[in-house]
Parts: sequence; structure tokens; C-alpha cells
Amino acid sequence: MSPLRKVKNILVTGGAGFIGSAFIRYLLLNVSSFQGTCINLDALTYAGNLANLLPCAKDPRYHFIQGSICDQKLVEKICKDHDIDTIIHFAAESHVDRSIEEPETFAQTNILGTLHLLEVVRKLPQIHFHHVSTDEVYGQLGQTGYFTEETAYSPNSPYSASKAASDHLVRAYAHTYNLSTCLSNCSNNYGPYQYPEKLIPLMILNAKEQKPLPVYGAGNNVRDWLFVEDHAEALYLLLFFGRKGETYNIGGDCEKKNIEVVESIVQLVAKESHQEVKELEKLITFVKDRPGHDLRYAIDCSKIKREIGWSAKHSFASGLKETVKWYLHQLDWLKSLQEKQKEEKALK
Repeated sequence: MSPLRKVKNILVTGGAGFIGSAFIRYLLLNVSSFQGTCINLDALTYAGNLANLLPCAKDPRYHFIQGSICDQKLVEKICKDHDIDTIIHFAAESHVDRSIEEPETFAQTNILGTLHLLEVVRKLPQIHFHHVSTDEVYGQLGQTGYFTEETAYSPNSPYSASKAASDHLVRAYAHTYNLSTCLSNCSNNYGPYQYPEKLIPLMILNAKEQKPLPVYGAGNNVRDWLFVEDHAEALYLLLFFGRKGETYNIGGDCEKKNIEVVESIVQLVAKESHQEVKELEKLITFVKDRPGHDLRYAIDCSKIKREIGWSAKHSFASGLKETVKWYLHQLDWLKSLQEKQKEEKALK
């Protein structure tokens, strides 16, 4: 299969975040044939952490620029100065609980930030724009069925609504201005370097420290889990082979109830840290469900499998085992995160 486009100089927005940094690590550590430039533009808000990129920080192909995607002049200058031919857009506010508390921040970053990037591409239409989105834009499923690329949007949180709006802007700009764009909607990512407000790292670290393991409702909400390195590989392939104007769902073919995920974490943490499973199980605490909590997400990713030849390499068991081991032994990364949190509190 021949590539549909050449990719040389890439601008990665939000490259210090969880998924963005995984993409950069994949690109620079696993793709020896990549001889271009990777520019990481990140505002370094609370979830952005340059420690996520220490494995490739000294790579001559990599350059970091601190700045906001809402700074349109800066983005345009970067694109011109570095002869950018590809933008892959990760930068976003992504935590549903935070969106319930601070919806305006999500509209600012996710909607207006994407708009400013698209305006740059409109001025520089030689740039291909890949927009990374979420399965949450589709709303929720019942006990059966799957999200496909044709599923109607029905977002149920300020976060998913802001991402849905950004998806619509990408499609509208592509249609109106004939831009080269591609869009992907992924399921729940997990893996090393994820900020500990999300379910899996929070449970690992709390279990390690024998703190309560808070589970919303009865823990019956179902998510499709995708190991972040598999997602990074899918995105890399889509930059070359994703058809212009198309949408691709990226999933892990791995549905789990939240309570099942937590119970699996308890088993792994107990084994890895030499604790008693029964003692850690006592830490599981069911708490009041969050407003508008979607019951079930599940992705049909047959399109990307068929067209691109990608499929997830990690099972949930192997991916979770690797993730638990990483969090339990990455003391330097956790220390850097704690120091960053202290600095942010001091500035408030």
C-alpha cells in the first residue's frame, strides 16, 4: 500500500500530555526512517509534563516550544519557520469531571483552540491536519451495539460537547476551504505517563499507598480500553494512509466495567507490591455517581483495520500489567509531577 502523502516536518499540539507524548515517543524511538522535524507545541498546563519526553528530549529531530494553540500568530510562525507539512492536534482539556466544574475552559481550549489552528491551515493549505478526538462525542450505548464512523453525535458532558464542536469545525473547514484533514475518535486510553486524575493511574497509586479506591455508582459503567502505544501507532499510520476528509474510529476491542478494571488493578498491585489482595479490596469505595455519567462506550474499529491494516497489539491483561509495573517503579516521574503540582499551588 502506497502512502497517500509525504510526512516530513510535524507540528504536534499538546505533545507534553499523555497521548501526545506517547505519539512523539513512538515517532522518535520506534521509527528510524523518520528524518524530519517534530515540533512539540504545549502550553504546559497542569497535565502537560516535559518529564513525559525525557526518553527523546535530546533527539536532534525534536524541538519543544511552549505556547498556546489559541495564539494563532505563534502557530503560523512555527509552521513557516519549520516548513511544517503536517499538524497532529492533541491539545485539549480532557477530564470530564473538570469539565463539569469549569466548562468555559473546555470551550476555550477545545473549540476556539481548534478554530485558530484551522485558520492557520486555511492560510497554509499545503499542511495536512489530523484531529485527535474521542468516542465520547457519540454519547452512550445501551447493552448492545457499537459506535461506527456513521453514528450520530450525542455528547452528554461539557467535555464531549466541546470535542464534538471541534470535530464539526474540522469537517466544516475541510469542506468549505478544501483543506486536507483527517479525524480519529478513540476509546479510553491507558498506559504509562497518564496524569493520575484518570481512573487507572489513580487506582494504581491509591492502592500502592493504601488509600481509598473511589468508584462511581455501582461501577457498572463500561468502557472500551486502548493501550496508548497502540493508539500512537494507529495515528502514525493514519498520517500517511488516512484518506482525506475521512473519520476513523480507534478502539482496543476490550470492553470492561469500571469495577472489573479496579479489581484487576488490585490483583496486580497486590502481587507487585507484596500486599494482601483482601486488604486492598477493602479500600474499594462506591461513591455518588457523577452527573450525566454515560453507561457504555464500545467502538467498531473495523474501518481502520480494513483500510490501514492496523489492530491493537496489547491485550488488556498485558497492557494493564505493564502499566501497573510502570507506575509502581517510576519514582522519578512521580517526583517530577509532585514538584510541578507544588509550583502550581504556589502560584495560585
